[in-house]
Amino acid sequence: MKKHILLLLILLTTLAASAQNRKYVGNFSQLRQFYNPSLTGQDGSQFKTLYRNQWTGYEDAPKTIFASAEFNLNDLKKSKGYQLNTTANDQEVLYGIGLLLLRESFGPYSETQVNVSYGSGVRLSDKYKLLWGSAITYTSLALDGNKLTVDQENDPKYSKVLGQNSRSGKMDLNLGITLSSENFYVGYSMKDVTQGKMVTSGEEFIADMYARKHIGTTGFRTGITEDVGIILNALYQYDKVTEGTIEGQLKAAYQNIFWVGGGYRNNLAFNVTSGLRLNKLQISYLYETPVADATTIDKPTNEITLAYLLKPRTNQAHNPRVLIW
Repeated sequence: MKKHILLLLILLTTLAASAQNRKYVGNFSQLRQFYNPSLTGQDGSQFKTLYRNQWTGYEDAPKTIFASAEFNLNDLKKSKGYQLNTTANDQEVLYGIGLLLLRESFGPYSETQVNVSYGSGVRLSDKYKLLWGSAITYTSLALDGNKLTVDQENDPKYSKVLGQNSRSGKMDLNLGITLSSENFYVGYSMKDVTQGKMVTSGEEFIADMYARKHIGTTGFRTGITEDVGIILNALYQYDKVTEGTIEGQLKAAYQNIFWVGGGYRNNLAFNVTSGLRLNKLQISYLYETPVADATTIDKPTNEITLAYLLKPRTNQAHNPRVLIW
């Protein structure tokens, strides 16, 4: 019975594009490159992976894996002794490149995405930077209609997918801009700018997933004692299919080594998180529980994030320094 209910939910959410159209990540601040390409490389050169197991304990529940590599080209130039490029006002020009791979499975549905991003920007002053960036994404979607279960097999609404292997692919563009300082950022980005019209292939069984998405991001961090700092991040997502969702997360960090925190996604989830940073290795765990509109399936979600920092960014502007987002 549980499997039947889950597969029916999968069918409805996949074809209506109401759930998988938007990526929810509890530790969204760990994937700033994914939500806004202008932030590519701004946390330093690093490798990172995030695993999200939604509705833990449910058969064929959603599972998502992100794997990324980001490089701050200014760090690489400095390490090789090259002279940095400058603007006409002798201001440092900032560069970052990134590669992100996404794999998501949800019962008979699967998605694979490749995201190649580039970020640039200039220092407006000693404090502030203006960043902009873009990303080219290619997304492959697949739906195995042989695994779908519905009450009425002859329902014409689902005739195109039941008993068939449907595939669809698209290439699209993401754009972003951010005003940033060492301890603050606010940005806007647009994902799937052409709504899947740049390059498409296969069937259009979930074409509504190509809706243009508008994303706002902001964050603030500061030290409150010599050992303790606080970090606040917020994310707003909107598209015409799923409309608006806002979420926030507050963390307290001790000596940039250990942190704990909690977050809330409006009418959907509450989460708690903790993490540990040892030299260049960083690991964090998040536990999320559904609330309000999301309690139809009352199962928790688990996330694990692992990062290796090749050359992490440092904060020279304030003492004590907070180095994590």
